[in-house]
Amino acid sequence: MTDTSLEAGQPGVGRDDRMVILASSVGTVIEWYDFYLYGSLAAIITAQFFSGVNETTGYIFALMAFAAGFAVRPFGALVFGRLGDLWGRKNTFLVTMALMGLSTFVVGLLPSYAAIGVAAPVILILMRLIQGLALGGEYGGAATYVAEHAPTGKRGFYTSFIQITATAGLLLSLVVILGVRTWLGEEAFADWGWRIPFLVSILLLGVSLWIRLKLAESPAFQRMKAEGKGSRTPLKDSFARWPNLRLVLIALFGLVAGQAVVWYTGQFYALFFLEKTLKVEAPLANTLIAIALILATPFFVFWGWLSDKVGRKPIILAGCLIAALSYQPLFHALTGAANPQLAEATRTAPVTVHADPADCSFQFDPIGRTQFTRSCDLIRTHLSRAGVTYDVVDLPAGSVAEAHIGDRVIPSFHSVILEDQIVTAPAGAIRRAVFIERKAAFDAELGGALTEAGYPASADSERVNRPMVVGILFLLVLFVTMVYGPIAAALVEMFPTSIRYTSMSLPYHIGNGWFGGFLPTTAFAIVAATGNVYAGLWYPIAVALLTFAVGLFLVKDRRDVDLMD
Repeated sequence: MTDTSLEAGQPGVGRDDRMVILASSVGTVIEWYDFYLYGSLAAIITAQFFSGVNETTGYIFALMAFAAGFAVRPFGALVFGRLGDLWGRKNTFLVTMALMGLSTFVVGLLPSYAAIGVAAPVILILMRLIQGLALGGEYGGAATYVAEHAPTGKRGFYTSFIQITATAGLLLSLVVILGVRTWLGEEAFADWGWRIPFLVSILLLGVSLWIRLKLAESPAFQRMKAEGKGSRTPLKDSFARWPNLRLVLIALFGLVAGQAVVWYTGQFYALFFLEKTLKVEAPLANTLIAIALILATPFFVFWGWLSDKVGRKPIILAGCLIAALSYQPLFHALTGAANPQLAEATRTAPVTVHADPADCSFQFDPIGRTQFTRSCDLIRTHLSRAGVTYDVVDLPAGSVAEAHIGDRVIPSFHSVILEDQIVTAPAGAIRRAVFIERKAAFDAELGGALTEAGYPASADSERVNRPMVVGILFLLVLFVTMVYGPIAAALVEMFPTSIRYTSMSLPYHIGNGWFGGFLPTTAFAIVAATGNVYAGLWYPIAVALLTFAVGLFLVKDRRDVDLMD
């Protein structure tokens, strides 16, 4: 690709800008597609790779596989950010693209636990680690590359197309999975058809690499190298020198942390809330949120374009503030629209849990494999999964918990599970088979009492107010577009060319990988601890307000800065 901007002496302006945006965006969409496949097919993957080990080992493997992709993203940012500042933006995101595509393809070929034993989950976790590392390096490279090609005054608009890619990758993964599932049928898909979406990634990888190989290095990086101004130690210069480390911390807490929780609340937690709390059937919930995503996606570009006019800071911070102030009323309204029976039952038949406070655990269970056996936990787990809000009344120490639903009292039971290999049994211990039997009876009794009180086991699809649900979801995704559309330009503009890739990548992936990535599990733990299905929202609200406060006083808008400096 010939860069006419350098020949004409106009930094960052070239006739091939459309190719730059297209190539960078297509590659990033494919990386997000690959990354989201695991989450979309988590239940099938767990059955294929973790079912053959003992429960404790299976729990550890499943937790590692779930967390790996999110946890290592900041480390990928460090590794590939450094390489991007040393080797160049283009070369580095070609490497991340290849790593992501190949690791995803390997998952599609990987034999199950039944075929190769414990090697299957080990290799799966390794591939998930590689995916997380690759994604940690991809975004910063794509955003930096596009921004360094964009003319001053259009960086927000140019980089906004990169911001669409995460949503587009999620949609692409859902569409491919749905298509293959429909084509093969549920039984064949669960048996072997789930591999097809993973194997397809090799074709997408080939197309993306072919397009990206046609690109030249960014003009800002070329000029920096030509003038000998590059950093030989980008990690040290980024994080061991206070002036730049201060900017990294401001970027994390004053921009990215709030952006991340708004992004995950609007797209992932909203879907989780619809399916798990409001009990809307999965196909309908996915369809409704897909419609909202499609309707709102153009606003990524709109806010990116507007940020070139009014600045990145006011749009991102306004999105954080509006989201924080509106989450509680919007999610309450979502309950009334998606499951009106649940909303009515909550109003007319409130539930209370009477328990010894010491009998109630903080149920942080990232993948739903921990078994809580205390009497209070048995009630709270059932109510939380049923989407039932409840209040807690303290009982004296040693009391067995009770669920009060209207005039009906459902006593729980407390137990210690006795494993087969234990010879000396502690007081109150029962065999696992006995516990499972008693818990099933208790769940049936508690579920029956909730049904009698008007609490539905699932949302009635005929009574779901589809236009209202889509409207609420659209608003939630609109907040996502406000905070996410301008974020790439804002981060790129904060740091000098010599360490830009490294410096911007780390706060982005700590924010989105950690603050955002673990939002659903953290929120559910808060819900289980408080008994309020809306209490989990206080986590994104608090983080968004923190970002608003930090950003208001410490973030400087730099939309007119020259990226060649």
